[in-house]
Formats: sequence, structure tokens, C-alpha cells
Amino acid sequence: MNPYINSISDYLKNTFGQKTIKLSIDGGFTCPNRDGTKGTGGCIFCSADGSGDFASTIEDQIHLLSEKWPDAKYLAYFQNHTNTYAPVEELRTKYQAALRHPLISGIAIATRPDCLGNDVLDLLAEINRDHFLWVELGLQSIHKKTADFINRGYDLEVFDQAVKSLTDRGIRIVVHLILGLPGESRQDMIDSVKYVCQSGAWGIKLHLLNVVKGSRMEIDYSNYNSFDSLESYVNFVCDLIEIIPPEIVIHRMTGDAPRKILITPWWSYKKRTILNGIYAELRRRGSFQGCKTTI
Repeated sequence: MNPYINSISDYLKNTFGQKTIKLSIDGGFTCPNRDGTKGTGGCIFCSADGSGDFASTIEDQIHLLSEKWPDAKYLAYFQNHTNTYAPVEELRTKYQAALRHPLISGIAIATRPDCLGNDVLDLLAEINRDHFLWVELGLQSIHKKTADFINRGYDLEVFDQAVKSLTDRGIRIVVHLILGLPGESRQDMIDSVKYVCQSGAWGIKLHLLNVVKGSRMEIDYSNYNSFDSLESYVNFVCDLIEIIPPEIVIHRMTGDAPRKILITPWWSYKKRTILNGIYAELRRRGSFQGCKTTI
């Protein structure tokens, strides 16, 4: 067990009784912020693959992982683009195909809060009755100035309604925040974390902003660095961990862009170094998740 945070890896191991791994799969979806319904070009930080640069097939990933973890269980993680953005029967077909795989123990679905119509919500509730499920909402920031700047395409009230609709149906919610967006202060990011922690979310993802090839940021902000150094990022994440209530499951604490498309920060591909640095700093402080919770 991780003594510092309530990690998703520990949560899944406790839930399923053994190592459980997310498989990032490409469901073939697009996004209303790309096809002209809400906008074109997507959010300014998204790569051409819709923030799903590691997505591939279930079989390919199990083959790669089975040698290291021969007895692992797996979750099908519909990751890139907007994975509820299709007719409900198409969604049902794709979700059920993944869940029928004998090694898949549950499903995670990443989407936008404005792509959760009642028919989709009813389908998710149906799946949730029989399978392990979480729905991941890409919020990124609670601040309107940032939402407009990143071309998010929906207001905070839409997020609030999506959380209520999912919560009313007993569905776990994971909220995605990006740290280091242009124009955001330290307090802006702290306020976003506090808001999410009060929202009813089951889990949270903290993602270091990466400028990547194929994104709109590559054109206008190719030299932008979200944090001055690896050390400054590590220290800020530790500050956030200390105010996140201990019951919230932490799913991510940094970015994960493939090195071949990463532009800045140059050090962000060092995922293991960043995570080790976070744990070392928490140990140095004698602190842990929620030790300074005041929200």
C-alpha cells in the first residue's frame, strides 16, 4: 500500500484482489470540438490523436503486458477523443464488445460533460449495475478565462450538471485537471483542485501541461513551459496532495506524452523521476494526502 496517497493502483488491487491494469483503447470516436458541432481543431493542448497517444487494441496491450504481469486483470479504458459522442446503440456495441473479453474486469470511459444525454446516462447506469465503471470528465480548469483560452467549448455549469446526473445514478466520476495552463496562477490551480474535491468526484487526475506536436499550442506556444523545472512541479503537486481529501482516489500526478511528440517541458517524459520525486518530497516533509485538508 502507498503510504502517501490513495492511489488508483492500490484501489484496484483491493477491489479485484490482484494487479489490475488499464488498457487504453481507441474506440474510433471523434469530438464535438473537432467536427464543427462546438468548434474545430479541438482544445489547444490536444494532439492529433485526441490525448490518446498510447491507445491501441486490447489484444496488443495484453500481449505486451502479460509477460511482466501474467496474472493481471484489466480494465478497458476508452481514452482518446470523446467516448460518449456517438449514437447510443453504437456506444452499447463498443462497450459491450470490450466487456465480453474474458480478461476485462471493468470499463473506464473518458468524455466531455456536454456529451452525456439522458440516453447515454441510462446506458452508463445499465453498465454500472453489472460491471465496474468509472466515467472521466475533462474539466481542466474551473476558470472561465482559461476555458475560453483553451477552446474547451462548455461552461462550468455544464460540468456541475454532468456530475449531478452521474452521481444520481451511482456512477464513479474521475475529473481531469491540467496544471500549468497559460495565464493560470498558483491560486487558480489550487481553486480548481478544491472545487473538484467538493464536487462529489470519486477520483482526480492531475496532468502536467505538455506542449506536443500536432496540437494548436505547437503553433502559438511552442516555447511555453508550464513549470520552471521538474523540482518546482514536484513541490507544487505535493502542496496539492496535502489538501486533497484522503477518500479521493488519485489517478495521475503528472503528464504522459510520448517523447517523440513532446515539445515542452523537456523533462516531463521522465515520468518515473517525477513520481519518485513526489514521494521523496512527501517523505521529506513528513506529509501525506489530506494532511492539510481544510475544504
